Formats: sequence, structure tokens, C-alpha cells
Amino acid sequence: MVQKREDIKDRFVEAFGSEPEIFRAPGRINIIGEHTDYNDGFVLPAAIDLAVYVFIQKSGSDQSKLISIDLDESYFFNIKEALAPVDQGWVNYFLGVIDQLQMAGHQLEGFNLMFTSDIPMGSGLSSSAALECGFGQALIDLFDLNIPKMDLAKMGQAAEHKFAGVKCGIMDQFASCMGKDGHVVRLDCRSLEFEYYPADFKAYDLVLFDSNVKHNLADSQYNIRRAQCEEGVKALQSVNPDITSLREANLEDLAEAQASMEEVVYRRCKYAIEENIRVQAVCEALQAGEIEKVGQIMLETHHGLSKDYEVSCKELDTLIEIATNCEGHIGGRMMGGGFGGCTINLIRKDKVDKVISQVVDGYKKALGIDAKVYRVAIADGVGRLK
Repeated sequence: MVQKREDIKDRFVEAFGSEPEIFRAPGRINIIGEHTDYNDGFVLPAAIDLAVYVFIQKSGSDQSKLISIDLDESYFFNIKEALAPVDQGWVNYFLGVIDQLQMAGHQLEGFNLMFTSDIPMGSGLSSSAALECGFGQALIDLFDLNIPKMDLAKMGQAAEHKFAGVKCGIMDQFASCMGKDGHVVRLDCRSLEFEYYPADFKAYDLVLFDSNVKHNLADSQYNIRRAQCEEGVKALQSVNPDITSLREANLEDLAEAQASMEEVVYRRCKYAIEENIRVQAVCEALQAGEIEKVGQIMLETHHGLSKDYEVSCKELDTLIEIATNCEGHIGGRMMGGGFGGCTINLIRKDKVDKVISQVVDGYKKALGIDAKVYRVAIADGVGRLK
């Protein structure tokens, strides 16, 4: 990627006659805390070493040009004219961020921009959030705007809601903006308070196995899960009126309210309550340097997502089952909304190559699908490259 960055920098100078400023915004993983965000719970994301790179400079006029290196597409617009979503999907992430900045009263001028990414598209590593945060930080620096990174994360989320039409939570943009090398971040999805925890995985590597499938159940089932959780909260309020979300409920409350719930609603609530407990358990294990315990808790989460929350699928379960039977694999789980995407795994460094080979071969043999593999490391959040 370093050589590619130099090539793009040369292309920028050739096209626009000026040296660009370069910004990097990372994708993210989530160690633990899945489907807890809309239940006011906790998540434990980290920024990674796969990222979006933005090359930018003022144009000297109101005219702006966006160039996607990877798609070989471009888009022209006037920064002073009213903005609205367009048919070129990738462009909307940029227009949405500009719209947020202008609505907040910030004055922008025209600019020229090129960007590239080594975050695999559609892998669940939040390439769109990285794009929003990298571009937002570029504009903040270029036009000397005084905007804290937490506010940038909120603007990125709002841009995705309004211009890209995706009602995402705050975690992806938060991790891209606030990530810290060597650390995970525990985010309280209700208060947005956060705390860093050391993530020294020592003798272990983080490996993602991409199932290479995405079932179209994801969006409809997501809405059903949210509704089931809300139904559970109403039942829980009959035993404890102070409960306003599953974040405030404990397993004792749930046991008391179980008789007034459908069995499926009970299982959804059980998963969400237990997952918040697991987030705290992983934080404590990381502080104590107990990495094998982290792996074991990740496996517990996968079981909960598969059996109680029912957002896994045959492909994800197969990847975890094969990996669990490999020597050197200490834990893993499906990551993201579910029904496809990636599993995240902790594997001993001295066994990584062998485990990857066994999982890829076993998955192909079992289901006839080629799994993609991403080896990732925890990295810093968004910033300017020197």
C-alpha cells in the first residue's frame, strides 16, 4: 500500500498541479458485544490496519472533484450548490459528510480529492464508516475547522443515515475515529462514554474468515430482533418498572418475567443480557492478560448468537466448527449483523498458517465455497499521514 500511495500522490500532482494532504481512516473489528448497541448496551471495537486513504487539496474555486481510484470513477460538483443523494452510491458518503458540516455552520471551499482503500468491500469491516471519517478529518484539517473526533463520528453516522440510507449505529464511525493502537475501546452505547483497555494478544493473531456469503435475511431479521427485544423490555417492566432497556435488566429479572414472555422473546433477552456481562468479562481478561479466556468467551458469544439470538447461518457455524477443532485456535465467533460475513478468531502465532489452511480446505470441502482470509492487527484511528 505504501508504493500505491506514492503512485496516487504522483497522479494527484500530475492531475491538479499541487501536493495533496493524505489522511488515513481505519476499518474496524468488534471483539465482543454484538446486537447490544440498540439495546443501550456495551460494545468492544478496535480500529485495524486496513484503511481508507484520502488525498486532498483545495481547488482554489467553488468547483470540487472526487476520484475513486479503485472504481475508476469520478464526480464533479459545486460546493456552494444544494446537495442531494445521487445515483453513484459511493459519492453519497462524501456528499453526506459535506451536508453535515454545512448544516453545522462550517464554511467550505472547493477541493480536489482522490481516494483508495485496502478494506475489503462487504466484509463487515466498515469501509463506509472509514470513508466518512477519513474524508471528514481531511476537511477539518484542510479548512481549519474546530471539530472534536467524537463529533466527527456522529456526523459520519448522520451522513450515512441521510445520504446513504443506512440506519447504522455509532460503533463503526466511533471506532474509526477513536481507535488507539494496542487497545480496544469499551463504548457505552447509551451515554457514549468510553474507556480504553489494553489488547496485547501476545502469542496470538487476529484472523478473519470471510464466509463469502450474505443472505438477504439480514435487514428484515434485524428489525424483528429489535422488536422482540422491545417486547421483552415491556414484560420485564412488570417485575421492575425501572427497566427501560435490556441493558438495565439482569438474569434474575429475566427469570422472574419469563412466564409472561413468549419463549423466543425470552431467548433474545437472555442473549442480550448475557452479552453485556461477557463484554465486561473480556475487559477484565484483557487487563489480566488472560488471552485464552478471551477466546473462550468469544465462543460463548457465538453459541448465543447462533442458538439464542439466531442470527448465524450454516456457513458461519461451519467456519467456527472447523476452526474450533484446529490445534492453536483458542476462540472465535461470527462478527456483525449475521446471516453471512466474517468470523473473528484468535489463533496461536505459531499455528496460524496451518489453521488457515485447515479452515479454508475444510470449508471448501464441506460447503463448496472459497473462504477469504484477512489477518488484521489493531491500529490507530483516523489521522493525517506525515
